[in-house]
Amino acid sequence: MNDAGFFVGTELIVFTPSYQNEERVVKKTIYLGIISLMSAMALRSLNLPGVGTKYEFETDKGDTVAIFFTRTGSIQMYTLQKGCKTPSAAEMTPVEARRLGNILTGAIIEAEQESVEIAFSALADLRVTIHTFYIPKGVVGKSIEDLQIRAKTGATVIAVCRHDRNIINPVPSFVFEDGDAALVIGESDQIKKFEREIMVE
Repeated sequence: MNDAGFFVGTELIVFTPSYQNEERVVKKTIYLGIISLMSAMALRSLNLPGVGTKYEFETDKGDTVAIFFTRTGSIQMYTLQKGCKTPSAAEMTPVEARRLGNILTGAIIEAEQESVEIAFSALADLRVTIHTFYIPKGVVGKSIEDLQIRAKTGATVIAVCRHDRNIINPVPSFVFEDGDAALVIGESDQIKKFEREIMVE
């Protein structure tokens, strides 16, 4: 962690235009997540030619947290506890980094259940739940139409993640495969019904 040096003081974070859109989103997500952990401490950034970009801050307790966005697309996070000489490291994919960012910013209210509830005050206090389900064996090979998801539960599959690729608004003929994760939206009771009637082994 000492190969790049550290900045002192507050610095404006500028997202480099040359990065792909997904990486800029990941950067912004992680940046917002880090900010939520900070008090008055400064966030420092450093562009490492040929390597990527590093963001770093120190906590109130004196621990150091550093995030590296590499040119290869991976994200590396290092934490160095005060008084220690060896940092702990974790390497993440962009998808995993976004999940971490969501947790840090409170976007995932029920992290273990992969569920978020959203309220719209302008629409008579409408409340909807967005929930991630990992497709069980009993659903693999079946289409959204085969399962009659809307008719049986009232819930709607709005996206499917397959091998780090997102399929938005899948058509009724969309067939689920092993390893798929489905993003489902509906009222709380509809989500529970979806889990009870569709997510069967």
